Amino acid sequence: MKISSDQYKNSTHKNITLMGMSGVGKTYLSNILRKDNWFHYSGDYRVGTRYLDEIILDVIKQQAMSVPFLKNLLRKDWISIKNNIKIDDLGPVLSFIGKLGDPYKNGVALADFIKRQAMYREAEIQAMADVSSFIKKSQKIYGYNNFINDAGGSLCELDHPGLIDDLNKNTLIIYIKTTNKEEEQALINRALSAPKPLYYPPKFLKKYLKKYLQEKDLPFAALIDPDEFTKWIFPILFKSRLPKYDSIAKKYGISVTSAEISQIKNENDFNRLIIKTLQNANNSS
Repeated sequence: MKISSDQYKNSTHKNITLMGMSGVGKTYLSNILRKDNWFHYSGDYRVGTRYLDEIILDVIKQQAMSVPFLKNLLRKDWISIKNNIKIDDLGPVLSFIGKLGDPYKNGVALADFIKRQAMYREAEIQAMADVSSFIKKSQKIYGYNNFINDAGGSLCELDHPGLIDDLNKNTLIIYIKTTNKEEEQALINRALSAPKPLYYPPKFLKKYLKKYLQEKDLPFAALIDPDEFTKWIFPILFKSRLPKYDSIAKKYGISVTSAEISQIKNENDFNRLIIKTLQNANNSS
């Protein structure tokens, strides 16, 4: 949504999509704006509670059924299992995606991993397609004037016809980028210290899985240490996403830095930053 600073300033309803890697401040900013009466739409929360809820539960129950004590309780309906997904704690979603590698090290077998990746991608596409309807709901049902879409880090990877166009039609897309190389490396280091499950585009995964197996002289993926592979591939994935984010931001929206986001304490700070960024973008065009 290419708009002027005056259009943004005077708009009755401000609708935003935040884009960027995990750790740059999307949820931090969303939580601040939520306190100032913005509707916080979390893409990953929607994925987990609407599109993958039953599938995640099936995976959990399958694991529970391998424990004789739990198997007996489940089959007699003496216990039940449910997800407890929160906007700031997406553990069940991350557990479902999993990490590729040795099942004896809590890894996911390659065939299952590829299936889960495809299911997650489809769920994220659906969650982003729901943004326009949730903007309307947030206004008509809940009485919110402003809406913030806290999109997952893999938004730039979805490559689904019309998806970004629809987000652009309904929201101002804001790319939160790392401020400099030092901060970029700090973000990578944080990710490596506690490796999390990630989404990989199919061609990307195929290419770098092959390379990793060759480098480590491993005959097949079931011998991979899940954490070590995730640590190895994350910096490559991170750097591969940067030009994709940039391309989307240049075509559809604006870019701000994570340092600028870290200075925001309330809605007024945020609006001032966006107005200034829009003014600079319009002056340079």
